[in-house]
Amino acid sequence: MAALGWLTPRRRSATARSVLAGEASAEAARKSSQEAAATTEEPQFPVHGDDRAAAFFDLDNTVMQGAALFHFGRGLYKRKFFETRELARFAWQQAWFRLAGVEDPEHMQQARESALSIVKGHRVAELQSIGEEIYDEYMAERIWPGTRALAQAHLDAGQKVWLVTAAPVEIATVIARRLGLTGALGTVAESVDGVYTGKLVGEPLHGPAKAEAVRALAIAEGLDLRRCAAYSDSHNDIPMLSLVGHPYAINPDSKLRRHARELDWRLRDYRTGRKAAKVGIPAAAGVGAVAGGTAAAIALHRRRR
Repeated sequence: MAALGWLTPRRRSATARSVLAGEASAEAARKSSQEAAATTEEPQFPVHGDDRAAAFFDLDNTVMQGAALFHFGRGLYKRKFFETRELARFAWQQAWFRLAGVEDPEHMQQARESALSIVKGHRVAELQSIGEEIYDEYMAERIWPGTRALAQAHLDAGQKVWLVTAAPVEIATVIARRLGLTGALGTVAESVDGVYTGKLVGEPLHGPAKAEAVRALAIAEGLDLRRCAAYSDSHNDIPMLSLVGHPYAINPDSKLRRHARELDWRLRDYRTGRKAAKVGIPAAAGVGAVAGGTAAAIALHRRRR
């Protein structure tokens, strides 16, 4: 500033302000450049065009509020598949699920046994058709918009998106198709000549079995699990979440929330201050999605035998 001594005080003041303005502008430009570089360095997720990446979504309380099996039970009761006392059992289990926000193994087992006894002797095609109706009646309005948007981001990136659930594969594939997803892995109920026997093929797709299903599907599809994402609300799905490079805790129970924070997993909670809103149903993904989901589940069972 000494070099400006020959200037009048007014001109020295104006020049000094110009210098300050120039320095401030240069500093702002440098900072903006650094921020832009930092943004560029962080990879976009999901990565567009990465055909070795996919997303795996748990269903109950992750994609949909409540449990699909309980909503299915309500629809079957409406169609007189069973009596009021059995509906009361379904209602109690659903109330527990909604209040606790977690999967109780005993309640889930009771629900599965009830469902198996109810569908015994019915044709698979009949239940698939009824499942379409029940989705519209009880499930569509319970889809979490936030989770639906996450799934759509993967689809928009050109990636496949699968439901992975302990719910019957017939229900899961209906939901997957109606949401425009790729397909579903679910529990397979035994059928002979297209009629349910009241037994399961293997075990329910729950906990570690989900992780095995995802691993088997990744091998079959040529996926790199380090590039894949998985989403769930339950600590029971930690094995599945731990398989992928991008695990998300969605509406997490307390155990999963704690685990996710310890491992710095991403967290999303759509419950606080929100009600589940009806999500528009996109165009059907086609019969291939349903067939693909069912075939994958059955193939997984055969692989285990």
